Amino acid sequence: MSLQDPTLLAPGDGEHSWFLNNLFTLKAGGETTGGLITVMEFTGPAGWGPPPHVHHVEDEMFYVVEGEISFWCDGKSATYGPGGFAWLPKKLPHRFEIGADGPARVLQLTTPAQFEHFVRALGEPATEARLPEPTEPDVERLVRVCAEFNIDILAPEHVEATR
Repeated sequence: MSLQDPTLLAPGDGEHSWFLNNLFTLKAGGETTGGLITVMEFTGPAGWGPPPHVHHVEDEMFYVVEGEISFWCDGKSATYGPGGFAWLPKKLPHRFEIGADGPARVLQLTTPAQFEHFVRALGEPATEARLPEPTEPDVERLVRVCAEFNIDILAPEHVEATR
Protein backbone atom coordinates (compact mmCIF):
# COMPACT_ATOMS: atom_id res chain seq x y z
CA MET A 1 0.00 0.00 0.00
CA SER A 2 1.36 3.44 -0.87
CA LEU A 3 0.70 6.78 0.77
CA GLN A 4 -1.51 7.52 -2.23
CA ASP A 5 -3.84 4.59 -1.44
CA PRO A 6 -6.95 5.52 0.56
CA THR A 7 -7.94 3.70 3.71
CA LEU A 8 -11.68 3.18 4.04
CA LEU A 9 -12.95 1.29 7.08
CA ALA A 10 -16.52 0.65 8.18
CA PRO A 11 -17.45 1.04 11.86
CA GLY A 12 -15.83 -1.76 13.84
CA ASP A 13 -13.28 -2.57 11.13
CA GLY A 14 -9.56 -2.59 11.80
CA GLU A 15 -6.96 -4.68 13.59
CA HIS A 16 -8.25 -5.46 17.11
CA SER A 17 -5.93 -5.90 20.10
CA TRP A 18 -6.42 -6.44 23.80
CA PHE A 19 -4.05 -3.99 25.43
CA LEU A 20 -3.89 -3.32 29.18
CA ASN A 21 -7.53 -4.40 29.73
CA ASN A 22 -8.75 -2.29 26.79
CA LEU A 23 -9.88 -3.04 23.26
CA PHE A 24 -7.74 -1.13 20.75
CA THR A 25 -8.66 -1.04 17.05
CA LEU A 26 -6.04 0.15 14.58
CA LYS A 27 -7.60 2.37 11.93
CA ALA A 28 -4.39 3.64 10.29
CA GLY A 29 -0.75 3.19 11.17
CA GLY A 30 2.67 3.92 9.82
CA GLU A 31 2.26 1.39 7.05
CA THR A 32 -0.70 3.32 5.59
CA THR A 33 0.34 6.87 6.51
CA GLY A 34 3.99 6.81 5.54
CA GLY A 35 4.97 6.93 9.20
CA LEU A 36 3.07 10.16 9.83
CA ILE A 37 0.39 9.12 12.31
CA THR A 38 -1.25 6.25 14.16
CA VAL A 39 -5.04 6.39 14.46
CA MET A 40 -6.64 4.00 16.93
CA GLU A 41 -10.03 3.71 18.54
CA PHE A 42 -10.05 2.28 22.03
CA THR A 43 -12.68 1.24 24.49
CA GLY A 44 -11.68 1.11 28.13
CA PRO A 45 -13.43 0.04 31.34
CA ALA A 46 -14.60 2.31 34.14
CA GLY A 47 -11.77 3.66 36.28
CA TRP A 48 -9.00 2.53 33.95
CA GLY A 49 -6.02 4.71 33.22
CA PRO A 50 -2.34 4.21 32.53
CA PRO A 51 0.24 5.09 35.14
CA PRO A 52 1.83 8.54 34.85
CA HIS A 53 4.25 8.48 31.96
CA VAL A 54 6.23 10.50 29.43
CA HIS A 55 6.51 9.83 25.70
CA HIS A 56 9.82 10.92 24.19
CA VAL A 57 8.90 10.26 20.55
CA GLU A 58 5.21 10.85 19.93
CA ASP A 59 2.61 13.47 20.73
CA GLU A 60 -0.82 12.10 21.68
CA MET A 61 -4.28 13.40 20.90
CA PHE A 62 -7.53 12.05 22.33
CA TYR A 63 -11.08 12.72 21.13
CA VAL A 64 -13.76 11.40 23.49
CA VAL A 65 -16.50 9.59 21.55
CA GLU A 66 -18.45 8.07 24.47
CA GLY A 67 -18.10 8.20 28.23
CA GLU A 68 -16.02 10.56 30.36
CA ILE A 69 -12.26 10.89 30.79
CA SER A 70 -10.11 13.02 33.08
CA PHE A 71 -6.77 14.18 31.70
CA TRP A 72 -3.71 15.49 33.58
CA CYS A 73 -0.69 16.92 31.79
CA ASP A 74 2.11 19.08 33.10
CA GLY A 75 0.04 20.59 35.92
CA LYS A 76 -3.15 21.13 33.87
CA SER A 77 -6.28 19.02 34.17
CA ALA A 78 -9.73 18.68 32.63
CA THR A 79 -12.57 16.18 32.50
CA TYR A 80 -14.48 15.73 29.25
CA GLY A 81 -17.42 13.80 27.88
CA PRO A 82 -18.25 13.22 24.20
CA GLY A 83 -16.64 15.83 21.97
CA GLY A 84 -13.84 16.63 24.43
CA PHE A 85 -10.31 16.78 23.09
CA ALA A 86 -6.86 16.60 24.68
CA TRP A 87 -3.45 17.27 23.12
CA LEU A 88 -0.67 15.74 25.24
CA PRO A 89 2.72 16.81 23.84
CA LYS A 90 5.73 14.54 24.02
CA LYS A 91 8.22 15.05 26.85
CA LEU A 92 5.50 16.22 29.28
CA PRO A 93 4.34 13.99 32.17
CA HIS A 94 0.73 12.98 31.76
CA ARG A 95 -1.97 10.46 32.51
CA PHE A 96 -5.69 10.00 32.04
CA GLU A 97 -8.48 8.02 33.67
CA ILE A 98 -11.86 6.82 32.46
CA GLY A 99 -14.75 7.94 34.64
CA ALA A 100 -16.43 5.68 37.18
CA ASP A 101 -19.53 5.44 34.97
CA GLY A 102 -17.44 3.98 32.09
CA PRO A 103 -16.71 2.39 29.79
CA ALA A 104 -15.44 5.09 27.45
CA ARG A 105 -14.66 5.04 23.74
CA VAL A 106 -11.91 7.29 22.45
CA LEU A 107 -10.21 8.12 19.17
CA GLN A 108 -6.46 8.26 19.85
CA LEU A 109 -3.98 9.78 17.41
CA THR A 110 -0.22 9.68 17.87
CA THR A 111 2.34 11.38 15.72
CA PRO A 112 4.67 10.22 14.37
CA ALA A 113 3.37 6.70 13.88
CA GLN A 114 4.73 3.94 16.09
CA PHE A 115 2.06 3.46 18.73
CA GLU A 116 0.53 0.52 16.85
CA HIS A 117 3.84 -1.33 17.26
CA PHE A 118 3.76 -0.61 21.00
CA VAL A 119 0.21 -2.01 21.24
CA ARG A 120 1.26 -5.13 19.33
CA ALA A 121 4.35 -5.62 21.52
CA LEU A 122 2.52 -5.26 24.83
CA GLY A 123 -0.96 -6.47 23.89
CA GLU A 124 -2.32 -9.50 22.11
CA PRO A 125 -4.59 -9.99 19.10
CA ALA A 126 -8.23 -9.85 20.20
CA THR A 127 -10.28 -12.94 19.46
CA GLU A 128 -13.44 -10.78 19.53
CA ALA A 129 -14.12 -7.03 19.27
CA ARG A 130 -14.99 -6.64 22.97
CA LEU A 131 -13.31 -5.66 26.20
CA PRO A 132 -11.04 -8.45 27.45
CA GLU A 133 -11.43 -10.17 30.79
CA PRO A 134 -9.53 -7.97 33.28
CA THR A 135 -6.07 -9.11 34.31
CA GLU A 136 -3.37 -7.72 36.58
CA PRO A 137 -0.64 -6.00 34.57
CA ASP A 138 2.83 -7.50 34.43
CA VAL A 139 4.56 -4.36 35.69
CA GLU A 140 8.08 -5.56 34.89
CA ARG A 141 7.08 -6.33 31.28
CA LEU A 142 5.18 -3.02 31.00
CA VAL A 143 8.23 -1.02 32.08
CA ARG A 144 10.53 -2.99 29.76
CA VAL A 145 8.30 -2.63 26.66
CA CYS A 146 7.68 1.05 27.41
CA ALA A 147 11.44 1.62 27.53
CA GLU A 148 11.80 -0.07 24.13
CA PHE A 149 9.39 2.56 22.73
CA ASN A 150 10.95 5.53 24.55
CA ILE A 151 8.14 5.84 27.08
CA ASP A 152 9.08 6.36 30.74
CA ILE A 153 6.73 5.09 33.44
CA LEU A 154 6.88 7.53 36.35
CA ALA A 155 6.81 6.70 40.04
CA PRO A 156 3.34 6.62 41.67
CA GLU A 157 4.11 9.75 43.68
CA HIS A 158 4.38 11.57 40.36
CA VAL A 159 0.58 11.31 40.01
CA GLU A 160 0.06 14.44 42.08
CA ALA A 161 2.61 16.34 40.01
CA THR A 162 0.59 15.62 36.85
CA ARG A 163 -2.71 16.77 38.38
